[in-house]
Amino acid sequence: MILNERWRARLCALALAAAFPVAASAGNTGVAFVHGTGNHPDATNEYWTREMIDAVRKGLPNPALYVVVACDFSKYAWAPEASGCLGKQLSAFIAANNITDMVVETHSHGGNMMRWLMSNPTQDSRFPGIIKTIRWVNALAPSSLGTPLADATISGNVFESSLGWLMGQKSDAVRMQQVSWMANYNATWMYGTAGRPALPKNFYAVVGTDVKTMVFDSASYCGGYPSQLGLEITQAWLPACSDGFLSCASQAGAGSTWFQDKAKLGGETLSHNQSRRPCFGLDALLRNDL
Repeated sequence: MILNERWRARLCALALAAAFPVAASAGNTGVAFVHGTGNHPDATNEYWTREMIDAVRKGLPNPALYVVVACDFSKYAWAPEASGCLGKQLSAFIAANNITDMVVETHSHGGNMMRWLMSNPTQDSRFPGIIKTIRWVNALAPSSLGTPLADATISGNVFESSLGWLMGQKSDAVRMQQVSWMANYNATWMYGTAGRPALPKNFYAVVGTDVKTMVFDSASYCGGYPSQLGLEITQAWLPACSDGFLSCASQAGAGSTWFQDKAKLGGETLSHNQSRRPCFGLDALLRNDL
């Protein structure tokens, strides 16, 4: 079903290019990377890594047409520093490069930020133009239904300090990702979840299902073994199917599921940290998707 949807969109774009070659040549395909929770002024190196970005953007006709968003996603989604910054940076990228077709790669809370933008087009005059330009959003481990770990962090128990490296301590964005808070946002301000209007552009989730920390398994080291150990601990607070930060249900809670990790990554699983790294061929899948 999802494969058919994606190929339908691609075939449609090819048909338009064939029918209107002059107009098509005037436009460009670009890719945007949208980080997760926190303030990441150097999202290229500190959040995604140069290796991941370079691997993915090579799938573009012009690999120079990419943008790495760097905003303060420790704020509430509607704040100027959050969705306002997101809108400003995406709009500037589109205008400066005559982007007519844009694939957006998000990670974690970045998926919520893109859903907020697409669900609230009247909030900012730049949002409609951005939405029009989007081909689709690939949401890597999106926190669409929130996570109990956000509740634990806000409640001030032991996870307040141990999760600081993962999501920030008691920030507004962490408050947003509490399970009951996300249920409220999904029922009122955001589209794409069950029983709600569809998003204006397709939102495809990539779901991580487990955390590996076996010392003699090389898969446990992709993205950094210490991060794997931390996620192994937090996984104890989550259902069996989780990436150490989010349940599989939360990751699949909005839009459509493109795939669960093992289905397309040679049987390997993606932890929450690994889903923003070039692990097990994930980068190649995203590259070929462009």
